[in-house]
Amino acid sequence: MRSQRRPPVPVPPPAPLPEPETLDLEALRASCLSGETDLICVLGPTASGKTRYAVALADALHSPGMTVSSFHGSSGACGSIPSFHGLSVESLRCEIISADSRQVYRGMTIGTGKDLAEYGDIPYHLIDIADAGERYDLYRYQQDFERVYADIRARGAFPILCGGTGLYIQAVTHAFALQNVPADWDLRRELEEMDPERLLEQYRRCCGEPDETTLASRRRLIRGLEVAYAREKGLPDGGVVRATNFYPKNTFFIGTLVDREERNRRIDARLDARLAEGLVDEVRGLLEQGLGPEDLIYYGLEYKFVTQYLLGLLDYDSMRLQLATAIHQFAKRQMTFFRGMEAKGDRIHWVKP
Repeated sequence: MRSQRRPPVPVPPPAPLPEPETLDLEALRASCLSGETDLICVLGPTASGKTRYAVALADALHSPGMTVSSFHGSSGACGSIPSFHGLSVESLRCEIISADSRQVYRGMTIGTGKDLAEYGDIPYHLIDIADAGERYDLYRYQQDFERVYADIRARGAFPILCGGTGLYIQAVTHAFALQNVPADWDLRRELEEMDPERLLEQYRRCCGEPDETTLASRRRLIRGLEVAYAREKGLPDGGVVRATNFYPKNTFFIGTLVDREERNRRIDARLDARLAEGLVDEVRGLLEQGLGPEDLIYYGLEYKFVTQYLLGLLDYDSMRLQLATAIHQFAKRQMTFFRGMEAKGDRIHWVKP
């Protein structure tokens, strides 16, 4: 009897992008000056022009009399900056706080895309504050953010949070009460070697069914298991949720919006530029400084695949192709996370650079 071939499973079309807005800069400035808004957050997937946009926004908020005609058309590698409505005479002096989980590390510059020259005269914070290989985590980021945030406000300036690490953004804008469980790097390396199915099975056994954002992030699965194992072992603070003295921010969220095809084109072009700039030499230098290959692989993306190339596990072309594919997938997960923030009540004003 001839077996019947099953029809192919239809692939759902990608979710439609939100409609882009043109911000009323005068209204935003007034909201910041009145205290109604106490933080601006520029977020978006990788290669969507977040840093360039945040810097342009900081310049516009600080420059009295800047108009649509003088602001529109400022362009660069990521494309033109969108126009804003006009400003009144009173202005804001802004400083930028990074929300990138890898840009905190010194020596990881090309692979994390710090692009420090883009900031110009705008002060920036929480970049290059830890040594590569150091145990930096979400709990520490929350503490560092609150310290920097309070300092900026005390000096009469206004903070703009900018980055693509959604969990960092949520932790500081909603004042998460976090479990102070230190990183267990031996456990992380062990879990990193697990195949995805086994890792998910372990997570479900210890932590229950993961939500959508955790399910899409291998790192979040590993961190959840790390906390759960610490609680089982009875380590100091293993199961303690520390109440935070921080408060939720009245945040004005701005999302940088690009369609999938354009985003992937930018990712590919940027990756080739970083490889030409010396990405492989940067990773080789970190290995020569004594960082273990497993530590670099844990950082993911550029550091994972270039390390595998330097170890002889991948040839150059395979490294380039697999890395580009992984970054495309990462950008998609970022957008899923941010749309999930909207579903939970955060209003994101999407703009199209």
